[in-house]
Amino acid sequence: MVTAVLAIERVTSRQRVLLALAHQEPDRVPVDFWAVAETKQRLLAYLGLVTEEELLRYLGADLRYVVGPSFVGLERRRWPDGTTEDLWGVRRATITVQGNGYSWTYKEVTHSPLQAMTSVAEIEAYPGWPRAEWWDYSRVAEQCEHHAGYAVVSAGDRLDRTAQLKPAMYLRGMEQFLMDLTLEPVLADAIIEHIVDYYLEYNRRVFEAAQGKFDIFMMGDDFGMQTGPMVSVDMWRRFFRKGFRQYCDLAHKYGLKVMHHTCGSVRPLIPDFINAGLDILQSLQPRARDMDLAELKREFGRDLCFHGSLDIQETMPRGTPEDVRAEVKARMAAGKPGGGFIISTAHNLLPDVPLSNILALYDACREFGAY
Repeated sequence: MVTAVLAIERVTSRQRVLLALAHQEPDRVPVDFWAVAETKQRLLAYLGLVTEEELLRYLGADLRYVVGPSFVGLERRRWPDGTTEDLWGVRRATITVQGNGYSWTYKEVTHSPLQAMTSVAEIEAYPGWPRAEWWDYSRVAEQCEHHAGYAVVSAGDRLDRTAQLKPAMYLRGMEQFLMDLTLEPVLADAIIEHIVDYYLEYNRRVFEAAQGKFDIFMMGDDFGMQTGPMVSVDMWRRFFRKGFRQYCDLAHKYGLKVMHHTCGSVRPLIPDFINAGLDILQSLQPRARDMDLAELKREFGRDLCFHGSLDIQETMPRGTPEDVRAEVKARMAAGKPGGGFIISTAHNLLPDVPLSNILALYDACREFGAY
């Protein structure tokens, strides 16, 4: 008995996550922490901590996210109206939301550079297509080494995370690109091809530079709405399956597990995600249609691991600490058996979430997470 206890105590966060991803039961369910910068700052101030790493250790988070290489391309253009161009040449404005005792900033698209184009030739001639050589990869391995003992995730920047649909919508405009999928499929193909080619080469260089120090590769594309997928299953297969599989195949070549973040209701797409090579489905937005964790685990749990599931639409911002505790208990009951589950909020905690609810969440993870 003493030997067993000591063995459990020696489990590192990395081992805990990898055991769960192998559909085994570690000492407890792995825990993750997702929050915007303003929420992190509020927690640091409240707890009297200084660094984000101190906060992650306080909360018991088992994963660490690495942004990756440094941008060394040309300075991104700033326009007279205060908007700036992102990696793709998409113009964004910084929006500040003032709340009761907090503020929050985010980026909003104001101009899509491909929106008025009508031919493949125009798309091919677009001068703003990014190139993998715009980045310095020399310190990627060093970044990973800072997180020894934890599961290390290659995540990239949130707005530039490996995807297909999202950058296409930023470049073309959401309504226009969704119409392209039906009315101008050749244009949609041309845009997607550029996006996928860029991310394949960029990630190849990231994985090479990491020298085997990543455990998980994370991509993110919001294929779901509150009530169902944003595109039909047939349309997903026609336009996005190939790139999705290529992303998964590349990561698997380097020995990484693949995690895909998508908001919304995507249950009809999950079999295709699995067939394309996905290992971990992230978000599990509980108020979206047909995204109940217990049902997903029963149907897909042999082939897929799950990450997320805690409600940020109602429970976290508007519930009580006891509501949060009850939800964590329910999610643990649904997700724990047989491993394959990492508990976290379904998306980033925003600054309007009471700190008492955040702390209640992680207290409950400690209370109900043990096997």
